[in-house]
Amino acid sequence: MTFTTPYPGYNVLDKWRSPSLNEQTREVIAARLNDVPPRRFLTPEEWALLEAIVTGLIPQPDREMPVPITPWIDEMLAENRGEGFRYEGMPSLRETWRRGLSAMEAEAAREHGSGFAALTADLQDSVLANVQNGDVDPALWTGLSASRFFTHVLLKTVAGIYYAHPAAWSEIGFGGPASPRGYVRMGADRRDPWEAVEVRGDD
Repeated sequence: MTFTTPYPGYNVLDKWRSPSLNEQTREVIAARLNDVPPRRFLTPEEWALLEAIVTGLIPQPDREMPVPITPWIDEMLAENRGEGFRYEGMPSLRETWRRGLSAMEAEAAREHGSGFAALTADLQDSVLANVQNGDVDPALWTGLSASRFFTHVLLKTVAGIYYAHPAAWSEIGFGGPASPRGYVRMGADRRDPWEAVEVRGDD
């Protein structure tokens, strides 16, 4: 299934010099666009594996420049920067990611006799679905819940980083932080004049 944005032609960056963004907000957005961090924590093999997993979770076939996700996960791990809490029974942040990625690679080999990145997209989806549902070999997931890792660590982080990027904002019609202008029309199906206009199928 191909995703088509209901906001064709909308680009949140067109508001760059508008009252929707102040200088501090522009600095944060510019860093997100231009200062993609280099690999510092993951091994080359872990990086390639995570890139393949990320592509399976959020395919971006129509983007000339896909939203970078793996580099920001690597930076988070390099700085050991978590959310300030840990789920009961989960290892430390870095250990959770290392074990989780290793187990996913092992699951791919167990199920299909190959590393995850070498599998077809359909087989990769099968591995991801099995991990999400906890349909795994427990021996490969010692000290780590497969389904919890998938949902509360992997998927949550990947989606969070994706939707922190202006390209994703434009895709869903989000106007950005709108600091200092803010939003006024907060009711259901109401829109401020500076927000994106949705193009519906019957328009």
